[in-house]
Amino acid sequence: MKAVIWNSTKNVSVADVPEPTILNQRDAIVKITTTAICGSDLHIYAGDVPSMEAGDILGHEFMGEVVEIGKDVKNLKKGDRVVVPFVIACGACFYCQHQLFSLCDNSNPNAAMLEKLYGQSSAGLFGYSHLYGGYAGGQAQYARVPFADVGPICIADDSLSDEKVLFLSDILPTAWQAAENCGIERGDTVAIWGCGPVGQLTISCAFMLGAEHVIAIDRNPRRLEMARKSNAETLDAGDPELQQKLRDLTAGRGPDRCIDAVGMQPRAAIIDALYDRAKQALMLESDHPDALSQAIHACRKGGTVSIPGEYSGSVDRFPLGAAFAKGLTLRLGQTNVQRYVRPLLEKIERGEIDPSFVITHRLKLDDAVEGYANLASENGECIKITLKPW
Repeated sequence: MKAVIWNSTKNVSVADVPEPTILNQRDAIVKITTTAICGSDLHIYAGDVPSMEAGDILGHEFMGEVVEIGKDVKNLKKGDRVVVPFVIACGACFYCQHQLFSLCDNSNPNAAMLEKLYGQSSAGLFGYSHLYGGYAGGQAQYARVPFADVGPICIADDSLSDEKVLFLSDILPTAWQAAENCGIERGDTVAIWGCGPVGQLTISCAFMLGAEHVIAIDRNPRRLEMARKSNAETLDAGDPELQQKLRDLTAGRGPDRCIDAVGMQPRAAIIDALYDRAKQALMLESDHPDALSQAIHACRKGGTVSIPGEYSGSVDRFPLGAAFAKGLTLRLGQTNVQRYVRPLLEKIERGEIDPSFVITHRLKLDDAVEGYANLASENGECIKITLKPW
């Protein structure tokens, strides 16, 4: 079968690889009909995620048709059309029972690697390094889905296109959890750093959860234009007067809730960001906190900062003093996708949200190399790419 594989930093290719097989009786094999390139994949592409090995299959946003199941999978049958959450969860451990699926105790066979880094391991993830299990990803024609009796959700309505439901695999639940973690109350002002696909969907989710005013912050004109179409007010992330403008828009207090949808891959040219890049080049730091720092400084006293943007290591200049002095609540963590897929599917079915509006490029799997380069480029024209394997 064809699959997108990682070779080295900024070097991916489409290669012929063996088709997956059932390894455990709770597995399923899915013939992939649509997959996508995620912003998180760019962290791997840029070399920011350790433990990648040449030949690893990339991708964690995918859906398709069930073509084979293990004998212990009772909830699926051959021919079912399914979306597969990027988080792999057993459904039975303490964390899964508390709907903290991204913290599953049993799905990461390389748990000891993460324990050395973080003290404890989280769940396995599709296509996201050997730290998270070394599972083959979904930018391929077929994928093996472990714990298939827990993760995949059936899409029974044939009138729903793949594009409308694909992002149940990752970015729509991520956006919903980001907004939910803020504890948004009716009338709140929510500021969102980062207008990539997660940021765009978070705008919609924030309004759905009761925000009165959403301020979207980025430096990419096309992303800001898209945010305005979702009724957000927009500000340039590179504006030296950004903090003052946020106060001016919020009666001098600052936003009630702030969301860092950027994570460890900023584009800032401010001196602090350049300092971070220098430290990272010298392996003295692993993440860039400039968007998070801005969010903490901007948030009103007693407010909440939600962090769906991905961080993987250590940062310098973390404004802990500001967060403490202002009495902020910080909520962060990998998305508990399985918790949200069914209620969000119902919202899609009712027409309350159509996540496909974030797609700007549609390519064949054979064109994935071009897709990665385009998404990683600085021109800002590409926001979200879907890939067709067949």
